[in-house]
Amino acid sequence: MRWMIPFALSVAVAATAHASEDIADKYPTSLLYDKPYEVIPGVFSAIGATAPPTYENAGHNNNLSFIVTGEGVVVVNGGASYGLAKALHTEIEAVTDQPVKLVFNENGQGHAVLGNNYWAEQGVPIVAHVDAAAEVEAHGGTILETMQRYNKDRAEGTEVQLPTETFEDEYIVEMGDFRIEARYLGPAHSPGDIVIWLPKQGLVISGDMAFHERMLPIFADTYTADWLETWDTEFEPLKATYVIPGHGHPTNMDQVRRYTKDYLVYLREKIGEHLDAGGGLADAYYVDQTPYKTLDTFEELATKNAGRVFEQMEFE
Repeated sequence: MRWMIPFALSVAVAATAHASEDIADKYPTSLLYDKPYEVIPGVFSAIGATAPPTYENAGHNNNLSFIVTGEGVVVVNGGASYGLAKALHTEIEAVTDQPVKLVFNENGQGHAVLGNNYWAEQGVPIVAHVDAAAEVEAHGGTILETMQRYNKDRAEGTEVQLPTETFEDEYIVEMGDFRIEARYLGPAHSPGDIVIWLPKQGLVISGDMAFHERMLPIFADTYTADWLETWDTEFEPLKATYVIPGHGHPTNMDQVRRYTKDYLVYLREKIGEHLDAGGGLADAYYVDQTPYKTLDTFEELATKNAGRVFEQMEFE
């Protein structure tokens, strides 16, 4: 039977406007940036700001999702603070009386893991990839301090909490109406990036494997050639109908391909041309990226991305 696209998702897929980089907070009565909505039956997401984390958005600049299975709730992302995780839990309890039974961390970044200690207090298991857990163990203190600087009083109660369970390749849960497959597809945006694949529904909660409304950031440990290989060999073959990305509204594969894979290919081509012409790092920052200038965070990230790709490709 063919799934009908829910109205809210069809609007998000069709929209060409940005998510919300210039809106400080869309849900003033909650620490959440925006109220969760039902993307497809049983799958909800609270869409975060596409801006960098700030006090105004309480660090909610990624998507916090949850699945109401019929036998319990599975949460995707611990949140950027104790308070933010608690705010998400309040919204879950407004939707269902089913208990939260599991939390996944999509990677080891602050907005995925700093709410872990709230969930641990509730006795909920927290699952992450082994590489993401290693990131939290090695850098958790620094990640917490960074969040405390911008979040001030909104950081109250937050402590570093490691995932309670880890996996290497996949972690599969059969719960109620859902088969939930947490998969490590390979190197992508940051260490330990995973996706949550719902094969019956054709929906992937992609985490930072896929971007579309904001420019993706390339970190010092983001290897773009590896990300592209993972995309082609593991992510694209999922043939997902619905994509809840790490940032920005739910959409489809065409959109995330356009603004993730195609952007990486484009930037690598531009840097390759620059290298072939004998160009150096100083000028590499300014290769033409205007086809992507309408993306949120373009001003913050475009030149940094170009410099990091130059440094990688110089030695490939």
